[in-house]
Amino acid sequence: MNELKNYINQFSDYLIIDKKYSFNTKVGYEYSLMKFYNFCQDHALKLENIKDKHIKEYLKSLTSEKISNKSISRHISSLKSFYKFLLIEKIISNNPMEYIEAPKIPKTIPSILSIEEINQLLNIELKDIYSYRDKAMIELMYATGLRVSELINLKLNDVDLHSNVLKTMGKGSKERIVPIGEYATSIIIEYIHNSRPKFLKNKTSEYLFVTKNGTNMSRNHFFRILQRIAQKKGIRTHFSPHTLRHSFATHLLNNGADLRVIQELLGHSDISTTEIYTHVSNDALKKNYMEYHPHSK
Repeated sequence: MNELKNYINQFSDYLIIDKKYSFNTKVGYEYSLMKFYNFCQDHALKLENIKDKHIKEYLKSLTSEKISNKSISRHISSLKSFYKFLLIEKIISNNPMEYIEAPKIPKTIPSILSIEEINQLLNIELKDIYSYRDKAMIELMYATGLRVSELINLKLNDVDLHSNVLKTMGKGSKERIVPIGEYATSIIIEYIHNSRPKFLKNKTSEYLFVTKNGTNMSRNHFFRILQRIAQKKGIRTHFSPHTLRHSFATHLLNNGADLRVIQELLGHSDISTTEIYTHVSNDALKKNYMEYHPHSK
């Protein structure tokens, strides 16, 4: 086996075993590193011969493929982590990534749903097992600001319906406790009693949200459910499951919640990530000012 490829495989094991990264995160790193591996193969580069000039040539090749700056930053981040691993393991002594900088990515302001649109989305008539489940999922996501990956991976024993809290494993395998509102709790209880057993039939599952086949909910399945409900409700704002998380944070901030509290609820390791929601709030303030102040125009 090629030496570089062998070390990439070792690094993948390190991400799962030592760093406790999720499978999806590991796959992302592997994709970036295998792209680099293919570049090295095409240019007959061995690990010990790779210099910063070769890294720059590789990044230039990515740019020529019309890959976005955001994607290039991910490739650079993967390479930096990989070379850090090689240094720790004493496989190399010089790091060609040391002076390689990622392109600056302007922070984009996330799109959100208005409270009126959220209310439209959540106004689901409970008439069958699907409506109980779908309402429970969407209510819980908006009530807690969970990532979609955290929502679909929730297990029954992760949710304490007596204390109105749940525990979830976020990025970097960081566990956090998140409160659930009483209304969302009541909807989840209804789903567990009236809907979930009918999905499972005679099967068992540790996952909270399941499909008609009794398997755990997937990211794509949840997205399709959201799209179908939004279309039925006539919601024209383009949004994804992550928009519910953005809406959760923005609506909290607009109603006076402390930014540090929102940071904890979202599971952000850095407060600067949470600060993007202050820009969203400022935009909302400007919009209201321009619309309602008599001398704004």
